[in-house]
Amino acid sequence: MKAHYLGHVVFYVKDLQRSLTFYRDLLGFKEVGQIFDGAAAALTSGRTHHELLLIQVGDAPGPPSGRRRGLYHIGIKVGDNLAELRAAKQELERAGIAIEGMSDHTVSQSLYLRDPDGNEVELYVDADESLWKNDPAAVVSPIKPLRL
Repeated sequence: MKAHYLGHVVFYVKDLQRSLTFYRDLLGFKEVGQIFDGAAAALTSGRTHHELLLIQVGDAPGPPSGRRRGLYHIGIKVGDNLAELRAAKQELERAGIAIEGMSDHTVSQSLYLRDPDGNEVELYVDADESLWKNDPAAVVSPIKPLRL
């Protein structure tokens, strides 16, 4: 067996509408429909039928903070160059979303933030793919600070 790509992520969320405001309205995913009597919504970037499914669970406990086993964060590509990442940062700031970190990973440049339920989200742009195609070890290059 060979994995082709990561198909989708499912998040349990406290408030579906609040999460839709973040993922659909701010990050630009398209809502393709709701299921479970409106308690869940599927979203897509257009790459496939859905990359994200949000299921409302109300006041169930959220993700624990700090280091632990399990999901660390999801990465969402938001453009093809630093100008687009800079524009995304400005849009997030206008929306009152705190940027928790910015990193240059050599093969990509990233912003880190939290969704309404405290899940870490990485928004990134890829660097020139020749960097990792010519040197696959570039993906584990030391992380450098990013200034936008």
